[in-house]
Amino acid sequence: MHSKILVPYSLALLLLSPAGAQTAVDADPIKTLVARLDLQRYKETIRGLTKFGDRRQGTDRNRAALDWIEAQLKSYGCTNTERIHYVYEPPQGRGGGRGGRGGAPGGARLRGERAPTAVNNDPDLQPDTRLRELNSPASTPGPREEVFCTKIGATHPEEMYIVGAHMDGIGFGEAANDDGSGTALVMEIARVLSATDVVTGRSIRFALWNNEETGLNGARAYVDQRKDLQGKQDPPGSGKYPEPKWLGMIQHDMMLFDHGMPRKDGTVSDQQRPEADVNIEFQATSQFAAQAAALAWAFQAANEKYAGDYPAAVGNHMTNTDSTPFQDLVPAISLRELERGAQIGAGWDPTHHQPIDVYSHFSEGDFRLGLNATQTTLGAVAQLAGAKLQ
Repeated sequence: MHSKILVPYSLALLLLSPAGAQTAVDADPIKTLVARLDLQRYKETIRGLTKFGDRRQGTDRNRAALDWIEAQLKSYGCTNTERIHYVYEPPQGRGGGRGGRGGAPGGARLRGERAPTAVNNDPDLQPDTRLRELNSPASTPGPREEVFCTKIGATHPEEMYIVGAHMDGIGFGEAANDDGSGTALVMEIARVLSATDVVTGRSIRFALWNNEETGLNGARAYVDQRKDLQGKQDPPGSGKYPEPKWLGMIQHDMMLFDHGMPRKDGTVSDQQRPEADVNIEFQATSQFAAQAAALAWAFQAANEKYAGDYPAAVGNHMTNTDSTPFQDLVPAISLRELERGAQIGAGWDPTHHQPIDVYSHFSEGDFRLGLNATQTTLGAVAQLAGAKLQ
């Protein structure tokens, strides 16, 4: 298990903003923006996603969810939506795509793991007849799509932060937590920052990846197709940057459930633990480890300043999430409910890839943890991108 590192709050604030913290809280535009987040809106966005069942990649329900997400983004004012197109062919032996990534790459046990994680592939374990029927069509190989939109920077449109989550799920539930909770987080931040009275200095891209559950294929397709386009004007001299230079990539994957470790009988508490927090992780072995660590601490500082209910903890073992394809190209971090290796990999979230990952399973405290992460990311990204109110 990796250790959680402490840093002085004043230092973290400097990491977040070279100019230092705002001295007049009531004049802080970031605080005003964060106040525009709303728990009920966040919950309703998750509920909207669950209408499409588990949104398994390669299915009509996945494609319908993608269309719904795009329509929602446009309704917020983030109208310059685009899609990444790629082809997914399951590796030989994986069949029609019913499986998932499980606990660790290649079936290896993650460090600190107490028990292997599993993926439910049996539709009959879903007791809800409507949901079982909705999720019954299997994935088919072939063309895939994923959507993103961009808040274009007013002074530095050639630079951007990427804020992402994956919209696909597995397990024959509703994928409410994995990763409806992260998708709703990204969509809510897009809503707030797309308001007509909000200006950012740098660009911010809101990306909803597909095919995460098959091995981060959607995020990998984005990186493969667009990494070499960074910072280039198209057409030349136009001042338009289809792919601004990446300054940071922030991923969100499972945001709701921090109930503590399993008891001896394998059961988990039905309440958030008193020590619940938002886990901010970077990868210590990445090419941009030092810069990613600074980014993580900037987010921890934003949590201290702008989040309402739960603290944040920084760790150095980011893995098995869509920030991984970016980590050797740009400072990359992930936010989630638990440590990926030592906790999620050890079965701390019994909803993970299971039929019980449905909206009704989660409590008000669970949803507040997700909103808390939304406040954290909005506060950090808005400050890093130089957001102001007109």
